[in-house]
Amino acid sequence: MGSEAGGKSAAIAYTLIETCKLNRVNPEAWLAWVLERIQDHPANRINELLPWAYQAIIEEHKAEAEPKTTLDHAQLSGSPTRR
Repeated sequence: MGSEAGGKSAAIAYTLIETCKLNRVNPEAWLAWVLERIQDHPANRINELLPWAYQAIIEEHKAEAEPKTTLDHAQLSGSPTRR
């Protein structure tokens, strides 16, 4: 059986993984993202590295990547749009 410290470490890891899942975040992607930033990140802004902050950034990037307008078939063919 493992040590008490090992059990505490596992509990922290499981908590972070489940928090990611609850926030619809890929735990592996989030952890890689955090590990790239944590060394130089100010301790008083640690909340910026939490899974829900990561998810907000991902959603923002997706929104920026989407086209600003969507044209339907009638608009493309020059026909008036019915409402």
